[in-house]
Amino acid sequence: MELAGEISEPKRSGILQSTSKRVRMIFSVMASPNRIDILRILNSKGPLTYSELKSLAGFKSKKESGKFAYHLRKLLRQSLVALNKSERRYTITNLGKLVLSLARQIEERSIIESGKMYVRTSHESIEEFNSHKIIQSLVREGSLPLELAQKITEEVENRIYKYQTTYLTGSLIREMVNSVLLEHGHEEYRNKLARLGLPVYDVQEMISNLDNVDNGAEGLLFNTGQRVFAEHLLTNILPKDVADSHLSGDLHITNPGIWSMIPDTIFVNIKELIEDGIDLGGKYLDVSRISSSKQLDGITSALSITISLLSKEASQEIVLDGLAGLFTKYSKSLPEFEQKLTDAFATASTTSKYNKTSTVVSIRLQLGTDTKIINSIINAYKNYVKITPIPKIGLIIDHDKGKITDVSKSAAEIISLGGKVMFAKGQVSSSGVTNGSTKNTSPLSITLQSVSINLPRLAFESNKDETYFRARLALLMKPALASMALRKKEISDLTRRGLNPILAKNTQYMQRSSVSLVVNLVGLKEAVFNILGFQDNKEGRDILHKVIETAVDVGAKKGKELGDPVAICMTETEGSIRFASLDGEKYGKNSSLNSMDTDYYSQGVVIDSSEISDFTAKSESISECNKLSKLLNGGLLVTLAIDKEAKPEEIKKSIEKASELTSSFKPMKKISICGECGFKEELFEDKCPKCKSPYIV
Repeated sequence: MELAGEISEPKRSGILQSTSKRVRMIFSVMASPNRIDILRILNSKGPLTYSELKSLAGFKSKKESGKFAYHLRKLLRQSLVALNKSERRYTITNLGKLVLSLARQIEERSIIESGKMYVRTSHESIEEFNSHKIIQSLVREGSLPLELAQKITEEVENRIYKYQTTYLTGSLIREMVNSVLLEHGHEEYRNKLARLGLPVYDVQEMISNLDNVDNGAEGLLFNTGQRVFAEHLLTNILPKDVADSHLSGDLHITNPGIWSMIPDTIFVNIKELIEDGIDLGGKYLDVSRISSSKQLDGITSALSITISLLSKEASQEIVLDGLAGLFTKYSKSLPEFEQKLTDAFATASTTSKYNKTSTVVSIRLQLGTDTKIINSIINAYKNYVKITPIPKIGLIIDHDKGKITDVSKSAAEIISLGGKVMFAKGQVSSSGVTNGSTKNTSPLSITLQSVSINLPRLAFESNKDETYFRARLALLMKPALASMALRKKEISDLTRRGLNPILAKNTQYMQRSSVSLVVNLVGLKEAVFNILGFQDNKEGRDILHKVIETAVDVGAKKGKELGDPVAICMTETEGSIRFASLDGEKYGKNSSLNSMDTDYYSQGVVIDSSEISDFTAKSESISECNKLSKLLNGGLLVTLAIDKEAKPEEIKKSIEKASELTSSFKPMKKISICGECGFKEELFEDKCPKCKSPYIV
């Protein structure tokens, strides 16, 4: 008699035999490399249809159909693969995943136990060392002739066996290959094969110093990725002379990590874009698709999504035109409209950013039309500024056909709160760069402007010879512009392939020639007055004008040669501080550099608001400013410097006066922001009056 719960000996024997048979059957399935490949494909790319799986597994001819069906049937019988009958797709089962993992472990352990050398590869596997793979990489990645690849590989292999180690990594082998290439004088091949990345110390420093990261893990990832792509740009994409000029400080490339991926400034008609409906194709599948809507909620939702997505497709600025026209029909419910628009701005401000400085989104408002809606947009923007410590959205007020006095009071209040406001006539970005494609019928145009030229450096190396100085400027501009045309081609290609979905789907901008190449001149005053030795008088200013005319002329000629419009601007750039720092190290004992009041070179023109009340259109500084503005076909940034203690009423007067004297200007006022809680409603010096934090931005 059997006790409850016990199993008789014959039954146990039967179960063990059955289990043993099942294991043997699974091992017999693993014996086929074709079946292991099918499991690997399903594990990485499944679920797949029969035809998709067959093609990916390499059974492409009709003759091989029976062979593929045989292997798939074996996997199905052992429950390593399952078929979803409703979708007609095959998937790998949990048992199949276990078998695949076991196969990988057996493979790795067999290599280790054999005493042979093995390599931990960059695609997370262990493989037996095979010198033929080095030859293949040299030929495929570095374009080496086969005979040279075999010679280099033989030398590398000899060094590897000398180490008497059973542990290698792909990166270590690559380092050894590159070392041998350099020893044999093959620097160009080495650059193609170099591994791009960061030293362990740099990665640890980034993690340790999180004060410079204010957008979470995303900031760390963007910073790391951009350093890799910047290295790739300077070693493998840019011509060597241009890369050397950037590294030495003759010129500066802003945002090199994304230089070849996205443009700098985009001018877009947001009304047309939203009313036509944004087509993202197969990109951003996790973003809600909002079709063209005539309801306020739908339009404001579409606006915030569009701003967020467009911000990812430009490195410096998005200029939105036509916003007032988008909301004209809602002039009867302004309070509701203002609240919805404030919410849309707040939502859009959560978008990711590539750098510590966000891509600026500027809303261009044309005075003289849609007065009620424009005032409501300004009110909504003011509400947004109140709740945002450092706003990424700004206003560009075009007063060409309207009165600036209609909005100057509100604008002054916004500026006193730390808002971004630009005043201009015509299509200008908040950095002062003009839209070079205003005659174009496309709803969208692009400016590539991330190359700045260090004029003081050229002046230092010109031995106070003004003619030679301008000749050197012309020589430097030509390769710089050629590299910008190359950049346009790279961005166009990546966009066409889907990297920038809004640009790719909603405009044929590259084909319509709505891309302008803009070169920024930095430190013109220091070059002419401090270093070349001219006086700041009529003769000296004539030289200054001749330098700009030379740059414009060279740009126009090179532009015709390249087939792209080229313009010259003077605007702000991070390169200004870098240039001054590098030149200070190189020419530190030079008295002309030491006479500078700041640690950066001049960028555009600065007008002090405390002096503006005494100025007229004929005042020397104003007439010079307007002369430069006419000469620079790419734009001039005129900054109206406002005292940090100025009240809104004083700011209002300064704005109105400046608008009479110059066509475009940007009021700038320093305000205190608590780095802890974001408080900024009043001026404070030592600590935040709200949370008592001493961390002041």
